[in-house]
Amino acid sequence: MSDTPGSPLPRQIADAYVDAVTELDPITGTYLGVRSVQDRLPDFSPAGLDAVADLARRTLAELDAADAPDDAERRCARLLRERLTAEIAVHEAGEGLRAVSNLSSPVHSVRSVFTIMPTETDEDWAAVAARLRAVPEALTGYRAALLEGLSRKLFAAPRQVTTVVEQLGEWLGGDKEGGRSWFAEFAEDGPQPLRDELDAAADDATGAVAALRDWLRDSYAPEVADQPDAVGRKRYARWVRYWTGSDLDLDEAYAWGWEEFHRLDAQMRAEAEKVLPGATPLEALRHLDVAGEAIEGVDAVQEWLQALMDEAITTLDGTHFDLAEPVKRVESRIAPPGSAAAPYYTGPSLDFSRPGRTWLPTLGKDRFPVWDLVSTWYHEGVPGHHLQIAQWAYVADRLSRYQATLGQVSANVEGWALYAERLMDELGFLTDPGRRLGYLNAQMLRATRVVLDIGMHLELGIPADSPFQPGERWTPELGREFFGLYNGLSAEMLDSELIRYLGLPGQAIGYKLGERAWLAGREAARAAHGADFDAKAWHMAALSQGSLGLDDLVDELSRL
Repeated sequence: MSDTPGSPLPRQIADAYVDAVTELDPITGTYLGVRSVQDRLPDFSPAGLDAVADLARRTLAELDAADAPDDAERRCARLLRERLTAEIAVHEAGEGLRAVSNLSSPVHSVRSVFTIMPTETDEDWAAVAARLRAVPEALTGYRAALLEGLSRKLFAAPRQVTTVVEQLGEWLGGDKEGGRSWFAEFAEDGPQPLRDELDAAADDATGAVAALRDWLRDSYAPEVADQPDAVGRKRYARWVRYWTGSDLDLDEAYAWGWEEFHRLDAQMRAEAEKVLPGATPLEALRHLDVAGEAIEGVDAVQEWLQALMDEAITTLDGTHFDLAEPVKRVESRIAPPGSAAAPYYTGPSLDFSRPGRTWLPTLGKDRFPVWDLVSTWYHEGVPGHHLQIAQWAYVADRLSRYQATLGQVSANVEGWALYAERLMDELGFLTDPGRRLGYLNAQMLRATRVVLDIGMHLELGIPADSPFQPGERWTPELGREFFGLYNGLSAEMLDSELIRYLGLPGQAIGYKLGERAWLAGREAARAAHGADFDAKAWHMAALSQGSLGLDDLVDELSRL
């Protein structure tokens, strides 16, 4: 017990931390719905990164002096301590000084925040203009961090740099007629009285992105050209703790990933036979691409995905979940050009003034085979990311704002979403052979992620029972070849995925390992309750406890 009378409780400390982070990181503030920071961007310079880490250290010191008088406080304290410790370890290793990747980096955060800003009033658009004007300073700070990384021999990998340079080129207009930038097109929707101000601010942002693109291409890329893609076991283990909240046995996880690969390969072959007798899984998926059900047109697929989520909410509410009215609102959106190839989700603001949204990158296509969409939208939308993250927002006052927002553990979130895909299969939503083959293909994607992510970064050997290159050691080139043989995604998607794994070491394994944790927790709870196990009650209790790392998740789920 603390010797200090009236010392703050863990949830009070956690929420004070959220408030402080919001001031240092206005992008986070926007995601939380804090309007007072809408006109600013973070300081991505070394000093800015240090300020965030110093806040984490001060918060840990406060937590050391706090009491945890009940389970709610204990759970919050455990999450806050684990998360801040993992984040400090990543900072002290200098990872923020080489933060270049095709999916998650400061420059991506700068652009994506505009897609979730409110734009209903002139005041909203004035904040947009101010934030556009802040882009040059934010990107200058980011460049300063990368320069500091070079001076300390902390290098990004060359594939990441090349890919980001290409993405920035697309943001700047790429090969489009007229060559207008993404920022200019975004500002076009603003009100006429602010037209000149918005256009000038968009030009400032565009110029800053162009300058960063040129510097990355001409100055930074040559400095890192000879660097390896693999990060090695020490860096990888540090990142695994950050993404999963667990000190995983990496060799056991690698072996288990291969077990899942063999199990799913057999299931896919059986399902492919139903789609196209005599075909391999990839042949069956290619057949579905050209002859299966498909949605024609970008507007049509956006509407179709919305209807799919609405149908899932209607069917699941009251039977397998008890959903509050705010949680039932989720929007289907089309991702802006220059995004990574994978669909994604953004959560609601804490007050639900901005709903949860799923985002589909179209990659220039206007025809969308259904086999590749259904299971993915159960993952991104309902009952996947949206039900979990929106439910956390709904019960944030009973948890803490930290547990519902900043404390998200990637493997918990992605594990739930993959569990949600499996749940829909268990509930009979995937009886159509094409849609079920798509689900199994998505499962295979996540199993191969475990194999490839660990295998490539640790440069492990390919086991003797592998159907692919047994005895060889993983390289990115072998990884891409293996990927193409055992997954039905497009070549463009597979290329983007592989670069993503190399740029975010340890993140991709959390899907399958997180699902394993969710399933283990459910089965332990079922065994404890026997015939009295209530799946609906368990789901809602599980979704209402806030985020946890995998080291704690199974234990907490087992008690429900």
